[in-house]
Amino acid sequence: MPKATLAAEDGSRLEFRFNPKEYSISKSATWNRPTSKSAKHATAPEFGGVQPQTVQMELFFDDWEGSGDLVKDIETLLGWLKPTDKSINQKKKPQPLALQFRWGGQQPLAEFKGFLKSVSAKYTMFRSDGTPVRATAQISLEEIPTDPPKTNPTSGAIAGRRSHVMAAGDSLHSVAFREYDDPALWRGLAAVNGIDDPLRVAPGTRLLIPTADEAGALS
Repeated sequence: MPKATLAAEDGSRLEFRFNPKEYSISKSATWNRPTSKSAKHATAPEFGGVQPQTVQMELFFDDWEGSGDLVKDIETLLGWLKPTDKSINQKKKPQPLALQFRWGGQQPLAEFKGFLKSVSAKYTMFRSDGTPVRATAQISLEEIPTDPPKTNPTSGAIAGRRSHVMAAGDSLHSVAFREYDDPALWRGLAAVNGIDDPLRVAPGTRLLIPTADEAGALS
């Protein structure tokens, strides 16, 4: 049975020990009704916009018989609440880290991309030395709008490809997540650009961006 995971655009990920028993999805729209003292009937509603989709779920951690580190996993969740280093280093408005929930293939959240809005962890069992071995965490994710998939010219010519200049805080994982919504395609980026050490791509390096199919075939 495939394990559910949360995958972040910076390449970090959290694999669930236990798949969620349930999760809830909510989305709302704003409809306004202008008031008129002279109107004999209720006025027609006017559309005011759609609110972002939110997802809530409970994660269960149990290391009583295993060697996992649930404290580290919960610290990962708490760390994902912070703005990205890239948005801070570039002195832009702080931006949240984009996350994707993955669990098999066709599931309700397959296309959902969001940021972690809240985490509430509760430790419920400990070893004699105080080490937590069981915990639950309530998390809430809020939707991040996604742009249409980016495409390259169909000619396949090197000169016609899009490119990306690496900035401070960038990694092949983050570029793959931004371009394809899949950080695992970083290997395709590395192959196309002849990069031997993906951990040492200097800021200022210009990457050629292959199509998602090309990156997938090389990953």
